[in-house]
Amino acid sequence: QVRLVESGGGLVQPGESLRPSCEMSGSVFSVLTLGWYRQAPGKQREMVATITRGGGTTYAASVKGRFTISRNNAQSTLYLQMNDLIPEDTGVYYCRAQVHWGQGIQVTVSS
Repeated sequence: QVRLVESGGGLVQPGESLRPSCEMSGSVFSVLTLGWYRQAPGKQREMVATITRGGGTTYAASVKGRFTISRNNAQSTLYLQMNDLIPEDTGVYYCRAQVHWGQGIQVTVSS
C-alpha cells in the first residue's frame, strides 16, 4: 500500500522559514521524479519544485532562490526548505510521486 504523509506546515510571518517533509511508504520513493505542489485559495494547483532520483531539480519561477527541494533516499522522505516566505506562498502543499498524492498541509504566511 502506498502512503504519502506530509508534516511541517503552519502559520509563520513574512520572512520566516518552514521545512515541510513527506514520508513515503511502499515502493514509490524509488520512482524517478518526486515533487511538491501547492494550491492557493481560489487558484489551480501548481508545481512548486521537483527532484529526480539523481538529484536534478526544477523550481517554479516564483520560488526559485528561496525554496530548496531535497530527498533522503535512505529514509524515503522528501523535504522542501522554504525560506524568506511571503504571503503569496500561502496555500495547501502536497507531495507527489507519480499518481500518488499526500493529504496536503496548510502553510499560511501572514503578519
